[in-house]
Amino acid sequence: MNADLIEARIREYQARIERVLDAALPSADRIPQRLHEAQRYSVLGGGKRLRPLLVYCTGEALGIDAETLDAPAAAVELIHAYSLVHDDLPAMDNDDLRRGRPTTHRAFDEATAILVGDALQVAAFSVLARQSNANITAPARLQMIQLLADASGTAGMAGGQALDLEAVGRELSLEELEAMHRLKTGALIRASVLIAVAAAADLATAAREALDGYAQDIGLAFQIQDDILDVEGKTEDLGKTAGADAARSKPTYASLLGLQSAKNRAQALKNRACERLVVLGPRAQILAWLARYVVDRRV
Repeated sequence: MNADLIEARIREYQARIERVLDAALPSADRIPQRLHEAQRYSVLGGGKRLRPLLVYCTGEALGIDAETLDAPAAAVELIHAYSLVHDDLPAMDNDDLRRGRPTTHRAFDEATAILVGDALQVAAFSVLARQSNANITAPARLQMIQLLADASGTAGMAGGQALDLEAVGRELSLEELEAMHRLKTGALIRASVLIAVAAAADLATAAREALDGYAQDIGLAFQIQDDILDVEGKTEDLGKTAGADAARSKPTYASLLGLQSAKNRAQALKNRACERLVVLGPRAQILAWLARYVVDRRV
């Protein structure tokens, strides 16, 4: 599959997840209207949709059709959206801008934003539990729920965010920084791949391990590139405030390693991620494209 065909497929998947998310969220005219409006504002306000793309593209590499993975793809994006709403709150990162628009607590209010995050997290598990696709067995569905729970809790995003808050104003070692980001950012990216893997009951161990390693590599690469863009990017391009990490005295790969070394580390992770996919053959080209996108993106 050439680059043009891959990019067309990526756009198809992005359009698909927008439809799935729109259908999964309550309409804004349902009681409580303000909360439902805020939920839709938080989820349907654009974004790269990297995590659902990873679900769909892993499925494509494994021969699993997109319809089978609609619920898992929506679930990981709902968890991601909830995490952004809560991370933006004044008690956390205190951000005013997300995806080029006011953050949820600015567009509505703090209490509503807290409830939005709570409701979106619950909605993610509801979507997974209620999926009725015949291609997903009950054990596979349970495994998906467990993967998402692990990626969201203290062994995942919540734990990573706690470490992130504790790190403000401190100097971390590279090992400490990577451990923090493997939880805060990497855990949900890894779960996005493994949730699709869970739908492939007969997958060989070598392929399963390759996809797990791929997911861990690009999860870390994504965060490194985010740190680089916080230094080099512009607010109008990023859709969020550039330079925010330095302003908060947060340790980053750029501040710890320097920009060039951080870029080298991201490139090395990208290359290793792509090398891991060799065991899957040509069908994994779309995942290699995503790995390159993660590191080469400018937003």
